[in-house]
Amino acid sequence: MARAQTVELTERAYAEGDAQAALALLEQSMARGQRRIALLRYLQAQYLDAPLDGRHHDYVQRVAAGMSAVVLEALLVEARKRACQRTQKMLGRLSTCRSPLSGIAGNDEPCDA
Repeated sequence: MARAQTVELTERAYAEGDAQAALALLEQSMARGQRRIALLRYLQAQYLDAPLDGRHHDYVQRVAAGMSAVVLEALLVEARKRACQRTQKMLGRLSTCRSPLSGIAGNDEPCDA
């Protein structure tokens, strides 16, 4: 995939909330053997309710299993920030947003927290 296509998909996935674009980015990361960006893209795709399947879940579980708790936590915080930035752009203000980690963390906090 050309860089211009990746930039377009990123814009669609993060700024526009396009689940199919998020899924395409995840697929790209998996094909390239990427780890950190794949985890971020997985969380974005999950947040957007993209049609994830067993391959996606298995890949990310393997990636996460190889990371230290500190690195994993930093990536999860980054994913939450990205999701909240998207929500802020869409609403044009600070708001409470659904965390991409809500299934894990089980809570929603203000985006600026």
